[in-house]
Amino acid sequence: GVCAETGASAAIAAATARARARRRRRVIIIFFVYDRRMATKHYPVTKTDEEWRRTLTPEQYAILREHATERPGSCALLHEHRVGTFTCAGCGNRLFVADRKFESGTGWPSFFAPVEGAIESDVDSSWGMVRTEVHCSQCGGHLGHVFPDGPPPTGLRYCINGVALNFEPSS
Repeated sequence: GVCAETGASAAIAAATARARARRRRRVIIIFFVYDRRMATKHYPVTKTDEEWRRTLTPEQYAILREHATERPGSCALLHEHRVGTFTCAGCGNRLFVADRKFESGTGWPSFFAPVEGAIESDVDSSWGMVRTEVHCSQCGGHLGHVFPDGPPPTGLRYCINGVALNFEPSS
């Protein structure tokens, strides 16, 4: 109920509504920036929005096409330690080899270097910070971000959404 003297519940409801409105505006801006980049760059693998929705799971679509992020620790590939190759879930492009994967403690699969030419980057200034977003060079699918706090030899940490990847073990 509402406190007759302070109206606390009404105040909380109003603050919650304002916060939701701010989040909705922020999400629209993020998707607008992403959509503009996707519309201006031509990638070797192109599909209509309908084709992407048919070929990807809803979670893969949200991450690869809309720049969403999976919950940390939620992907089985976080604990993948076999020899093999990590590929783009959108187009099959070879992105990372398993011997470049390391445990970063972040909750997302992390690598210190991609396969040559497999990844491109853009500046991501969403959520009030500036980061380097990485995406597949063949389909433009959002993969994650790269940070300058990784191990040798590169000093980089490619922090990748596991849902954006498939794993192909070596035979």
